[in-house]
Amino acid sequence: MTNVGEARRDLGTRLRGLRVAARLRGYQLAQQAGWHPAKVSRIEHGTQAVSEDDLAVWCRLTDAEHEYPDLLATLRNISAAWMEWRRIVGHGYSNHQRQISGMEDRSELLRGYDPQVFHGLLQTPGYARALMAAGMEFLNTTRDLDEAVAARMERQRVLREGRHRFYFLVGEQALSTTVGDDAVMVEQIQHVLELMTLPRLIFGIVPAASAYFRRTTDFVLYDQRKVLVETITAESAVTQPREIALYEKVFNRLAEQAVHGDAVRALLASALKRRTAEA
Repeated sequence: MTNVGEARRDLGTRLRGLRVAARLRGYQLAQQAGWHPAKVSRIEHGTQAVSEDDLAVWCRLTDAEHEYPDLLATLRNISAAWMEWRRIVGHGYSNHQRQISGMEDRSELLRGYDPQVFHGLLQTPGYARALMAAGMEFLNTTRDLDEAVAARMERQRVLREGRHRFYFLVGEQALSTTVGDDAVMVEQIQHVLELMTLPRLIFGIVPAASAYFRRTTDFVLYDQRKVLVETITAESAVTQPREIALYEKVFNRLAEQAVHGDAVRALLASALKRRTAEA
């Protein structure tokens, strides 16, 4: 279940309440609005997105125009919670990096997990460039690559400023996934080894042989108020407390499975030796 799907169903329930209070059946509301008869049911069950025009019509026909401003704010929050990558790219990767930087600046504790690559705050310029270039190629765009890399590097000042704390986990696969080439990977692994000396940063690796307990993708927890989750098509913002609690549960389980300290350094050193030989 996604945060967006649940939010749509909650909004649909509120709209159904307005229809019932107005003593209108679903087909009557659809008829007056000039909609397909099934549209009202789909909206109320959260299976169809509601446009701002739909919302205005619904409130007018149910004599609930006083509810419109609050419902409109709810609708816009739902839209913001699910941002397609093509829409993000349309506004520019560098702009997206600056938005994330703002969230990081406002967070006291930032926790992130990625099964395949290193988190943006841990990346070298070469690693970030190769990663972003691959993403842009996938989405058929080459917009603002230089600016996006520079913005990601600027984000990393948060590692050494303020009172922020960081806990990053990666899957062991991140050492085997080749981003760029072996030379880029050598520099990246050396960089992570250096970052591990920072006093407010904890870094762990989840071994490839760890026991399965829940399928997961990469996600980042900003304190206990928001989770950003990346999918193939979009970035989803989770803000429901009960959902955030589940992401915390997953992160804590991964942290229990992960190795830290000298065990991490041994894994990184082994990967570094292999990458250096291949480079």
